[in-house]
Amino acid sequence: MSTPFSPARMSVCLVAVPEMATGVMNGLYEVLTYVGSGWEMLTGWPPGPRRFVPRIVAKDRTAFANVVGLPITPDHAFDEVKRTDIVIVGDLAVGRNEDTRGRWPEAAAWLKEQHKQGALICSVCTGSLMLAEAGLLDGEEATCHWAAVDQIRAQYPSVRLRPERVIVAAGADHRVVTSGASASWTDLALYLVARFCGEEEARRSAKLFLFGDRSGGQLPFAARVRPPQHDDAAVAAAQSWIGDHYAEPNPVAGMTEVSGLATRTFKRRFEAATGYAPLDYVQSLRIEEAKQILETGDMPLEDVGPEVGYTEPAAFRRLFKRTTGITPQQYRQRFRQVGVG
Repeated sequence: MSTPFSPARMSVCLVAVPEMATGVMNGLYEVLTYVGSGWEMLTGWPPGPRRFVPRIVAKDRTAFANVVGLPITPDHAFDEVKRTDIVIVGDLAVGRNEDTRGRWPEAAAWLKEQHKQGALICSVCTGSLMLAEAGLLDGEEATCHWAAVDQIRAQYPSVRLRPERVIVAAGADHRVVTSGASASWTDLALYLVARFCGEEEARRSAKLFLFGDRSGGQLPFAARVRPPQHDDAAVAAAQSWIGDHYAEPNPVAGMTEVSGLATRTFKRRFEAATGYAPLDYVQSLRIEEAKQILETGDMPLEDVGPEVGYTEPAAFRRLFKRTTGITPQQYRQRFRQVGVG
């Protein structure tokens, strides 16, 4: 991902035509809107970068129904959008024997103009047909829904199809990005988040929306929710101390000493203030730190437990799996490269 992160808000135009299925379009609209702010809303932790401003664009602003009768209300007409940063064409309800050459002339012309001005052009599923019709895939690698492969090869033979791929980034500076069948819109969303907001924000988005492998249930996606604010100074001092000393032996004893309270009093007040028993609080910190190590580093798996305070590797693995539903190795495999095309 060579494209540098953008410091500014980025306009995203979602192309709408009568053949458009609304599920992908609406899903992309919602997810991109909540990038950054959604993490704070649901976990209480500080938000990430808010970069995307999605809008629906069409031939004109007139509301219309798509092929299954669902309403689409465009925000802008093509000729009103002179310059945008990202364009996404969602899945199109086009039969495998339909000839799409000469179709969507207004949309194709607008796509070509936006690409000429430097916009990133993306497609999901059969949306690749519109990109091919606009000439943006000529001589380039691309992917699409597996059922549209023969159709694209017959009508747009210059496209170098890679149907085995879920995401294909092609062209100068990877300014044309195609994705596979309709469910791959989630992969495209994470790709865009990682490319323009960073991989950490892509991981947050994957966890918020449960994007990816859900065979282990929801636990692998769950994050530590920020404890409630309180005015107990002794407990706050203990929390501050443990934030830097969670890996030390006997951490609850250390917290109690810092608080200046008797052991039983400290445990009672700590749980009342934070909602956690002291040991549970320490374990939540340790597991969250272990997740960060697994997501972002190359530390050998056998060293992760000791790094966060567990000297017995088997005990760490058991606690990690009980907390997340999967092993440390499985967690690393799942979240290490979220959003990478």
